[in-house]
Amino acid sequence: MSFSILEEKLKLPIPGKGSKTSISGHFKPVILICFVAAASTLLVWLPFWIEKRMDLVFANFDGPNYLAISKCWYNKTCIGKSFSLPQPLEYYPAHLPGYPLLISFFNRFLPGWWAMLVANSAAGSIAAALIYLLLEQLKIKGSFRLALIWLFLPARMIILRSIGAPETMFIGAIAASILFFRKKQYLLCGLFLAIAQIIKTPAVILFAAYCLTTLLTDKFKPKEWLKKWPLLLGPAAILATFFFYYRQTGDFFAYFHSGDNFHLFFPPFQSFLGSQSWLGGDFWLEDIVYVYLLGGLAVVYLVKKYKSDIIAVFPAIFYLSTLFVAHRDISRYSSPLYLFWLIAFAPVVRKKEFCWLLVIILPAIYLYAFNFIGHNTTPVADWTPYL
Repeated sequence: MSFSILEEKLKLPIPGKGSKTSISGHFKPVILICFVAAASTLLVWLPFWIEKRMDLVFANFDGPNYLAISKCWYNKTCIGKSFSLPQPLEYYPAHLPGYPLLISFFNRFLPGWWAMLVANSAAGSIAAALIYLLLEQLKIKGSFRLALIWLFLPARMIILRSIGAPETMFIGAIAASILFFRKKQYLLCGLFLAIAQIIKTPAVILFAAYCLTTLLTDKFKPKEWLKKWPLLLGPAAILATFFFYYRQTGDFFAYFHSGDNFHLFFPPFQSFLGSQSWLGGDFWLEDIVYVYLLGGLAVVYLVKKYKSDIIAVFPAIFYLSTLFVAHRDISRYSSPLYLFWLIAFAPVVRKKEFCWLLVIILPAIYLYAFNFIGHNTTPVADWTPYL
Protein backbone atom coordinates (compact mmCIF):
# COMPACT_ATOMS: atom_id res chain seq x y z
CA MET A 1 0.00 0.00 0.00
CA SER A 2 1.46 3.37 -1.03
CA PHE A 3 1.73 6.35 1.31
CA SER A 4 -0.90 8.29 -0.70
CA ILE A 5 -3.47 5.48 -0.37
CA LEU A 6 -2.71 5.26 3.35
CA GLU A 7 -3.28 8.99 3.73
CA GLU A 8 -6.58 8.78 1.89
CA LYS A 9 -7.89 5.89 3.96
CA LEU A 10 -6.94 7.60 7.21
CA LYS A 11 -8.46 10.91 6.07
CA LEU A 12 -5.47 12.75 7.49
CA PRO A 13 -5.73 16.51 8.09
CA ILE A 14 -4.58 18.77 5.27
CA PRO A 15 -1.82 21.17 6.39
CA GLY A 16 -2.96 24.75 6.64
CA LYS A 17 -6.68 23.89 6.90
CA GLY A 18 -7.40 24.25 10.57
CA SER A 19 -4.77 21.77 11.72
CA LYS A 20 -2.83 22.52 14.87
CA THR A 21 0.72 21.59 15.75
CA SER A 22 -0.14 19.33 18.66
CA ILE A 23 -0.30 15.60 19.22
CA SER A 24 -3.96 15.85 20.24
CA GLY A 25 -4.78 17.47 16.90
CA HIS A 26 -2.99 14.74 14.93
CA PHE A 27 -3.71 11.62 16.93
CA LYS A 28 -4.25 9.19 14.03
CA PRO A 29 -1.13 10.02 12.00
CA VAL A 30 1.08 10.21 15.10
CA ILE A 31 -0.05 6.76 16.26
CA LEU A 32 0.38 5.30 12.79
CA ILE A 33 3.85 6.80 12.37
CA CYS A 34 4.91 5.31 15.71
CA PHE A 35 3.46 1.95 14.68
CA VAL A 36 5.31 1.93 11.33
CA ALA A 37 8.52 2.95 13.10
CA ALA A 38 8.25 0.10 15.61
CA ALA A 39 7.14 -2.50 13.03
CA SER A 40 9.91 -1.59 10.58
CA THR A 41 12.48 -2.00 13.36
CA LEU A 42 11.09 -5.40 14.33
CA LEU A 43 11.48 -6.43 10.69
CA VAL A 44 15.18 -5.56 10.87
CA TRP A 45 15.57 -7.71 13.97
CA LEU A 46 13.54 -10.65 12.61
CA PRO A 47 16.24 -12.54 10.62
CA PHE A 48 18.72 -12.20 13.48
CA TRP A 49 16.07 -13.49 15.89
CA ILE A 50 15.26 -16.46 13.63
CA GLU A 51 18.95 -17.33 13.28
CA LYS A 52 19.43 -16.84 17.03
CA ARG A 53 22.06 -14.17 16.35
CA MET A 54 20.57 -11.17 18.13
CA ASP A 55 24.00 -10.82 19.71
CA LEU A 56 25.10 -9.25 16.40
CA VAL A 57 22.47 -6.54 16.83
CA PHE A 58 23.40 -6.00 20.47
CA ALA A 59 27.11 -5.78 19.60
CA ASN A 60 26.81 -3.07 16.93
CA PHE A 61 28.93 0.02 17.54
CA ASP A 62 28.57 1.92 19.81
CA GLY A 63 25.81 0.08 21.63
CA PRO A 64 27.94 -1.93 24.09
CA ASN A 65 29.77 1.25 25.13
CA TYR A 66 26.52 3.01 25.99
CA LEU A 67 25.23 -0.07 27.76
CA ALA A 68 28.38 -0.31 29.88
CA ILE A 69 28.02 3.37 30.81
CA SER A 70 24.39 2.81 31.85
CA LYS A 71 25.67 0.22 34.32
CA CYS A 72 28.80 1.93 35.66
CA TRP A 73 28.41 5.65 34.84
CA TYR A 74 32.05 6.23 33.81
CA ASN A 75 33.49 4.63 36.95
CA LYS A 76 36.75 3.18 35.64
CA THR A 77 37.00 0.52 38.32
CA CYS A 78 33.47 -0.71 37.65
CA ILE A 79 33.91 -0.73 33.87
CA GLY A 80 37.35 -2.36 34.06
CA LYS A 81 36.19 -5.17 36.35
CA SER A 82 32.82 -5.83 34.70
CA PHE A 83 33.28 -5.39 30.96
CA SER A 84 35.67 -6.85 28.42
CA LEU A 85 35.51 -4.21 25.68
CA PRO A 86 38.85 -3.41 24.02
CA GLN A 87 38.72 0.40 24.41
CA PRO A 88 40.83 2.14 27.06
CA LEU A 89 38.85 3.26 30.10
CA GLU A 90 39.50 6.92 29.25
CA TYR A 91 37.45 6.49 26.07
CA TYR A 92 34.01 6.16 27.70
CA PRO A 93 33.41 9.87 28.47
CA ALA A 94 33.32 10.38 24.69
CA HIS A 95 29.77 8.99 25.00
CA LEU A 96 27.51 11.48 26.74
CA PRO A 97 25.06 10.29 29.44
CA GLY A 98 21.71 11.11 27.78
CA TYR A 99 21.21 7.82 25.95
CA PRO A 100 22.60 5.68 28.82
CA LEU A 101 20.10 7.44 31.09
CA LEU A 102 17.25 6.30 28.84
CA ILE A 103 18.71 2.78 28.74
CA SER A 104 18.87 2.66 32.54
CA PHE A 105 15.16 3.59 32.69
CA PHE A 106 14.16 0.71 30.39
CA ASN A 107 16.58 -1.56 32.25
CA ARG A 108 14.10 -1.46 35.14
CA PHE A 109 11.79 -3.62 33.06
CA LEU A 110 14.04 -5.34 30.51
CA PRO A 111 17.47 -7.03 30.40
CA GLY A 112 20.25 -4.58 29.59
CA TRP A 113 20.73 -5.41 25.92
CA TRP A 114 16.97 -5.35 25.22
CA ALA A 115 16.65 -2.16 27.26
CA MET A 116 19.24 -0.59 24.95
CA LEU A 117 17.38 -1.60 21.76
CA VAL A 118 13.86 -0.83 23.01
CA ALA A 119 15.02 2.56 24.29
CA ASN A 120 16.30 3.45 20.84
CA SER A 121 13.23 2.06 19.09
CA ALA A 122 10.98 4.15 21.33
CA ALA A 123 13.14 7.21 20.71
CA GLY A 124 12.91 6.59 16.95
CA SER A 125 9.11 6.42 17.07
CA ILE A 126 8.86 9.62 19.09
CA ALA A 127 11.38 11.37 16.83
CA ALA A 128 9.33 10.47 13.73
CA ALA A 129 6.17 11.82 15.39
CA LEU A 130 7.95 15.06 16.32
CA ILE A 131 9.27 15.40 12.78
CA TYR A 132 5.70 15.04 11.50
CA LEU A 133 4.53 17.78 13.89
CA LEU A 134 7.37 20.08 12.82
CA LEU A 135 6.51 19.51 9.15
CA GLU A 136 2.89 20.33 9.96
CA GLN A 137 3.99 23.53 11.71
CA LEU A 138 5.89 24.49 8.56
CA LYS A 139 2.72 23.75 6.54
CA ILE A 140 4.61 21.43 4.24
CA LYS A 141 2.29 19.45 2.01
CA GLY A 142 2.51 15.70 2.50
CA SER A 143 3.95 15.92 6.02
CA PHE A 144 2.64 12.49 6.99
CA ARG A 145 4.20 10.90 3.94
CA LEU A 146 7.50 12.69 4.52
CA ALA A 147 7.67 11.57 8.16
CA LEU A 148 7.26 7.96 7.02
CA ILE A 149 9.96 8.40 4.39
CA TRP A 150 12.34 9.70 7.08
CA LEU A 151 12.11 6.28 8.71
CA PHE A 152 13.77 4.67 5.67
CA LEU A 153 15.77 7.34 3.83
CA PRO A 154 18.62 7.84 3.72
CA ALA A 155 19.05 4.09 4.14
CA ARG A 156 21.36 4.56 7.14
CA MET A 157 18.36 5.80 9.12
CA ILE A 158 16.80 2.37 9.44
CA ILE A 159 20.05 1.05 10.93
CA LEU A 160 20.37 3.90 13.41
CA ARG A 161 16.83 3.12 14.61
CA SER A 162 17.50 -0.61 15.03
CA ILE A 163 20.76 -0.83 17.00
CA GLY A 164 22.09 0.72 20.19
CA ALA A 165 22.69 4.30 19.03
CA PRO A 166 21.88 7.81 20.33
CA GLU A 167 21.13 9.47 16.97
CA THR A 168 17.35 9.03 16.90
CA MET A 169 17.01 10.36 20.44
CA PHE A 170 19.26 13.27 19.44
CA ILE A 171 17.25 14.04 16.30
CA GLY A 172 14.00 13.90 18.25
CA ALA A 173 15.31 16.39 20.81
CA ILE A 174 16.46 18.72 18.02
CA ALA A 175 13.07 18.53 16.26
CA ALA A 176 11.22 19.25 19.52
CA SER A 177 13.51 22.15 20.42
CA ILE A 178 13.11 23.77 17.00
CA LEU A 179 9.36 23.16 17.09
CA PHE A 180 9.05 25.14 20.34
CA PHE A 181 11.56 27.78 19.26
CA ARG A 182 9.41 28.63 16.27
CA LYS A 183 6.34 28.75 18.54
CA LYS A 184 8.29 31.14 20.83
CA GLN A 185 7.89 28.75 23.75
CA TYR A 186 11.47 29.26 24.84
CA LEU A 187 11.39 27.35 28.12
CA LEU A 188 10.37 24.12 26.38
CA CYS A 189 12.81 24.92 23.58
CA GLY A 190 15.63 25.30 26.12
CA LEU A 191 14.67 22.09 27.94
CA PHE A 192 14.85 20.04 24.74
CA LEU A 193 18.07 21.80 23.77
CA ALA A 194 19.50 20.71 27.14
CA ILE A 195 18.32 17.14 26.48
CA ALA A 196 19.99 17.20 23.06
CA GLN A 197 23.16 18.56 24.66
CA ILE A 198 23.52 15.63 27.07
CA ILE A 199 23.01 13.18 24.19
CA LYS A 200 25.62 14.41 21.68
CA THR A 201 28.03 17.34 21.73
CA PRO A 202 27.01 18.71 18.27
CA ALA A 203 23.93 20.12 20.04
CA VAL A 204 26.16 23.12 20.69
CA ILE A 205 25.67 23.90 16.99
CA LEU A 206 21.93 24.24 17.61
CA PHE A 207 22.62 26.72 20.41
CA ALA A 208 24.91 28.69 18.10
CA ALA A 209 22.20 28.60 15.42
CA TYR A 210 19.66 30.00 17.88
CA CYS A 211 22.04 32.84 18.72
CA LEU A 212 22.69 33.62 15.05
CA THR A 213 18.98 33.45 14.20
CA THR A 214 18.22 35.84 17.06
CA LEU A 215 20.95 38.20 15.87
CA LEU A 216 19.60 38.14 12.31
CA THR A 217 15.95 38.59 13.25
CA ASP A 218 15.98 40.63 16.47
CA LYS A 219 19.25 42.51 15.88
CA PHE A 220 20.40 44.10 19.15
CA LYS A 221 17.10 44.30 21.03
CA PRO A 222 17.83 43.45 24.67
CA LYS A 223 14.18 42.70 25.49
CA GLU A 224 13.95 40.09 22.73
CA TRP A 225 17.21 38.48 23.78
CA LEU A 226 16.11 38.34 27.42
CA LYS A 227 12.97 36.45 26.44
CA LYS A 228 15.21 33.68 25.18
CA TRP A 229 17.21 33.19 28.38
CA PRO A 230 16.05 29.50 28.65
CA LEU A 231 18.31 28.74 25.70
CA LEU A 232 21.18 29.00 28.18
CA LEU A 233 19.98 25.65 29.49
CA GLY A 234 21.94 24.13 26.60
CA PRO A 235 25.39 25.34 27.71
CA ALA A 236 24.34 24.70 31.32
CA ALA A 237 23.63 21.06 30.44
CA ILE A 238 27.09 20.46 29.02
CA LEU A 239 28.68 22.10 32.08
CA ALA A 240 26.57 19.84 34.30
CA THR A 241 27.79 16.86 32.28
CA PHE A 242 31.40 17.88 32.77
CA PHE A 243 30.81 18.24 36.54
CA PHE A 244 29.32 14.76 36.50
CA TYR A 245 32.43 13.52 34.71
CA TYR A 246 34.53 15.13 37.44
CA ARG A 247 32.54 13.30 40.12
CA GLN A 248 32.90 10.00 38.27
CA THR A 249 36.46 10.21 36.92
CA GLY A 250 38.15 13.07 38.78
CA ASP A 251 38.66 14.88 35.47
CA PHE A 252 36.37 17.81 34.57
CA PHE A 253 37.66 17.69 30.99
CA ALA A 254 37.37 13.90 30.65
CA TYR A 255 35.49 14.31 27.37
CA PHE A 256 38.48 16.08 25.82
CA HIS A 257 40.87 13.50 27.25
CA SER A 258 38.95 10.52 25.85
CA GLY A 259 41.58 9.75 23.23
CA ASP A 260 41.13 9.47 19.49
CA ASN A 261 37.63 10.93 19.51
CA PHE A 262 37.93 14.24 17.66
CA HIS A 263 37.64 14.27 13.92
CA LEU A 264 37.46 17.96 13.03
CA PHE A 265 40.41 19.06 10.92
CA PHE A 266 41.37 22.00 8.75
CA PRO A 267 41.33 22.27 5.76
CA PRO A 268 38.04 20.52 4.87
CA PHE A 269 37.52 17.25 2.97
CA GLN A 270 40.29 15.37 4.75
CA SER A 271 38.17 12.22 4.66
CA PHE A 272 39.57 11.76 1.16
CA LEU A 273 43.23 11.96 2.18
CA GLY A 274 43.31 8.58 3.90
CA SER A 275 45.90 9.68 6.45
CA GLN A 276 43.53 10.35 9.35
CA SER A 277 42.35 7.80 11.87
CA TRP A 278 38.91 6.20 11.51
CA LEU A 279 39.37 6.07 7.73
CA GLY A 280 40.79 2.59 7.79
CA GLY A 281 42.66 3.03 4.53
CA ASP A 282 39.38 2.92 2.63
CA PHE A 283 39.48 4.53 -0.79
CA TRP A 284 35.89 3.61 -1.82
CA LEU A 285 34.58 7.02 -0.75
CA GLU A 286 32.31 8.11 -3.58
CA ASP A 287 29.26 7.99 -1.30
CA ILE A 288 30.74 10.82 0.81
CA VAL A 289 30.74 13.05 -2.28
CA TYR A 290 27.01 12.46 -2.70
CA VAL A 291 26.34 13.15 0.98
CA TYR A 292 28.14 16.48 0.66
CA LEU A 293 26.34 17.27 -2.59
CA LEU A 294 22.86 16.52 -1.21
CA GLY A 295 23.59 18.35 2.03
CA GLY A 296 24.87 21.44 0.26
CA LEU A 297 21.97 21.52 -2.20
CA ALA A 298 19.50 21.18 0.69
CA VAL A 299 21.10 24.15 2.47
CA VAL A 300 20.84 26.28 -0.68
CA TYR A 301 17.13 25.50 -1.04
CA LEU A 302 16.45 26.09 2.65
CA VAL A 303 18.24 29.44 2.73
CA LYS A 304 16.40 30.58 -0.40
CA LYS A 305 13.02 29.69 1.12
CA TYR A 306 13.44 30.31 4.86
CA LYS A 307 16.16 32.99 4.88
CA SER A 308 17.14 33.63 8.53
CA ASP A 309 14.70 31.11 10.02
CA ILE A 310 16.23 28.46 12.29
CA ILE A 311 15.05 25.91 9.68
CA ALA A 312 17.76 27.29 7.38
CA VAL A 313 20.38 28.55 9.84
CA PHE A 314 20.88 25.33 11.82
CA PRO A 315 21.36 22.96 8.86
CA ALA A 316 23.64 25.51 7.19
CA ILE A 317 26.00 25.64 10.19
CA PHE A 318 25.78 21.89 10.80
CA TYR A 319 26.50 21.12 7.14
CA LEU A 320 29.55 23.36 7.12
CA SER A 321 30.88 21.57 10.19
CA THR A 322 30.61 18.16 8.47
CA LEU A 323 32.98 19.36 5.74
CA PHE A 324 35.77 19.43 8.34
CA VAL A 325 35.08 15.92 9.68
CA ALA A 326 37.80 13.42 8.78
CA HIS A 327 35.87 10.19 9.20
CA ARG A 328 34.68 7.39 6.94
CA ASP A 329 31.18 7.49 8.39
CA ILE A 330 30.06 10.93 7.19
CA SER A 331 26.58 9.50 6.68
CA ARG A 332 26.16 8.96 10.43
CA TYR A 333 27.65 12.34 11.28
CA SER A 334 25.16 13.94 8.88
CA SER A 335 22.10 12.10 10.24
CA PRO A 336 20.72 15.19 12.08
CA LEU A 337 20.50 16.83 8.64
CA TYR A 338 18.24 14.16 7.14
CA LEU A 339 15.14 15.90 8.45
CA PHE A 340 16.17 19.10 6.69
CA TRP A 341 16.85 17.24 3.47
CA LEU A 342 13.21 16.17 3.57
CA ILE A 343 12.10 19.77 4.04
CA ALA A 344 14.34 21.04 1.24
CA PHE A 345 13.42 18.34 -1.26
CA ALA A 346 9.78 17.94 -0.19
CA PRO A 347 8.32 18.90 -3.62
CA VAL A 348 10.11 15.92 -5.18
CA VAL A 349 10.15 13.45 -2.29
CA ARG A 350 6.41 13.60 -1.61
CA LYS A 351 5.48 12.75 -5.23
CA LYS A 352 3.77 9.43 -5.87
CA GLU A 353 6.51 8.37 -8.29
CA PHE A 354 9.16 8.82 -5.60
CA CYS A 355 7.09 6.92 -3.03
CA TRP A 356 6.50 3.98 -5.38
CA LEU A 357 10.20 3.88 -6.18
CA LEU A 358 10.96 3.78 -2.47
CA VAL A 359 8.59 0.84 -2.09
CA ILE A 360 10.40 -0.95 -4.93
CA ILE A 361 13.87 -0.45 -3.42
CA LEU A 362 12.76 -1.12 0.17
CA PRO A 363 14.02 -4.74 -0.01
CA ALA A 364 17.44 -3.36 -1.00
CA ILE A 365 17.40 -1.04 2.01
CA TYR A 366 16.65 -3.96 4.31
CA LEU A 367 19.34 -6.14 2.71
CA TYR A 368 21.79 -3.28 3.25
CA ALA A 369 20.72 -3.08 6.90
CA PHE A 370 21.09 -6.84 7.45
CA ASN A 371 24.57 -6.85 5.91
CA PHE A 372 25.72 -3.75 7.80
CA ILE A 373 24.47 -4.92 11.19
CA GLY A 374 25.95 -8.38 10.67
CA HIS A 375 29.46 -6.94 10.25
CA ASN A 376 29.61 -3.67 12.24
CA THR A 377 30.18 -5.37 15.57
CA THR A 378 32.49 -4.93 18.52
CA PRO A 379 33.97 -8.06 20.14
CA VAL A 380 32.13 -8.98 23.34
CA ALA A 381 33.53 -12.00 25.19
CA ASP A 382 30.90 -12.20 27.91
CA TRP A 383 27.37 -10.78 27.73
CA THR A 384 26.57 -11.50 31.39
CA PRO A 385 27.55 -8.03 32.77
CA TYR A 386 25.23 -6.36 30.24
CA LEU A 387 22.07 -7.99 31.59
